[in-house]
Amino acid sequence: MLSTSGQKNGAADRRTGLSGKVITVAQQKGGAGKTTLVAQLAVALAARGRRVALVDIDPQGSLTRWFEVREQLKGGGNLSLSSFTGWRTQSAVEKLASANELVLVDSPPHAETEAKIAVRAASLVLVPIQPSPMDLWATEPTLALAKSEKRPALLVINRAQSRSKLGEALSERIAELGAEVAKATIGNRIAFAASMLEGGGVVETLPNSKAAQEIDALAKEIMRRLSRG
Repeated sequence: MLSTSGQKNGAADRRTGLSGKVITVAQQKGGAGKTTLVAQLAVALAARGRRVALVDIDPQGSLTRWFEVREQLKGGGNLSLSSFTGWRTQSAVEKLASANELVLVDSPPHAETEAKIAVRAASLVLVPIQPSPMDLWATEPTLALAKSEKRPALLVINRAQSRSKLGEALSERIAELGAEVAKATIGNRIAFAASMLEGGGVVETLPNSKAAQEIDALAKEIMRRLSRG
């Protein structure tokens, strides 16, 4: 397990009503941008003073590699990271939730045991989906998993082209499936990858960019949704 955390008192937890909320980012299709979304959201939320714990249960370990770079170049700050596998996952996530305002879980693709456990532990399942028919079809099992575990799911259109008609059609098709779609859309922007190489997020490296505005809008939307219960 890798873990480094910043220290803050519990006042923010009580003030926001977000204490112990778990956001699991899940998508059974690989290459949907899960890890990038987790890292970028974590940085945006930490920048707002939230105490955020990251959990990497994806065997690829990309989130862990990003966090290692971040620690070397920037320090952990309000972020911590832990990695788990197997039966320990659920109890470990629950322990982190009791000590942090928010826990963001980067789950593995496919319906592996850890992915099911991560979805089961979630207050909200965030499902990134790229604007393509293949991604739409591949997303249905993830939604079915969230439904079977009785966990709310929020789809996020990721790597979208600006004013994409396909993106609009995709939103309509998702709505037909009964899944809620985030109002905030994440564009296909090189700024996300560039910031990750520096162990950062776009709200730090390019705070006035369109990419930063998109991530900030999604972070605000998620916080509003979680605060409603």
